[in-house]
Amino acid sequence: MAESTTQQRPLTGWDKPDLDLSNAQWQSSSRGLGDVQIAFVEGFIAMRNSGRPQSPSLIFTPAEWGAFVSGAREGEFDLT
Repeated sequence: MAESTTQQRPLTGWDKPDLDLSNAQWQSSSRGLGDVQIAFVEGFIAMRNSGRPQSPSLIFTPAEWGAFVSGAREGEFDLT
């Protein structure tokens, strides 16, 4: 099998730090339902899949998190 020559490059405009999430205090929903956990780390909000905690986490600024939560509350992501 040939070795890939593709190199990963930082995303253009990526202004988020490489956060150390090893000691993050992950929180699930108040009902304990779902597969998403969040943690507040160094002024950012990290979100991960609780079923695969070793997989990459999404990192949000407070403004991005606010827009995401508002959109979710308004049904923006409702796929039904």
